[in-house]
Amino acid sequence: MTLRTKLVLVVDEALPMAHAVNAAMVTGLALGGRLPHLLGADGKDASGGVHAGLNPNPVPVLTAGAADLRELAEAARADDDLTVVGFNEVARRSRDYAAYLDALALTPAEEVGYVAVALFGPRNRVNPLTKRLPLLR
Repeated sequence: MTLRTKLVLVVDEALPMAHAVNAAMVTGLALGGRLPHLLGADGKDASGGVHAGLNPNPVPVLTAGAADLRELAEAARADDDLTVVGFNEVARRSRDYAAYLDALALTPAEEVGYVAVALFGPRNRVNPLTKRLPLLR
């Protein structure tokens, strides 16, 4: 069965792997907090152990350059049918959330550089934005 919605994560191709994984995790948590309906039911193993419900959707992790990430974030935010979460350099360099909010308030939008962008929405809206991007390897 083909899902009508799609969830995609795009990270900066220039990030070292440890930073890419961190960006994916931070962005995924933020997106998941906005889409709690996406979790499947908890499951039990044959021994009766309970395993927390997971997201049943495939989540391709793609890469893009910094300029393409900015374009992706801007295009996706212009579409009201998409939920978009961006993880930016201001956040990545901040040591706590209060410092991030303070620094972000002083940073013009055109100077906010993205290191990851997560998208969720109708497949026919997400695919055109991400279909040309390669998988993270």
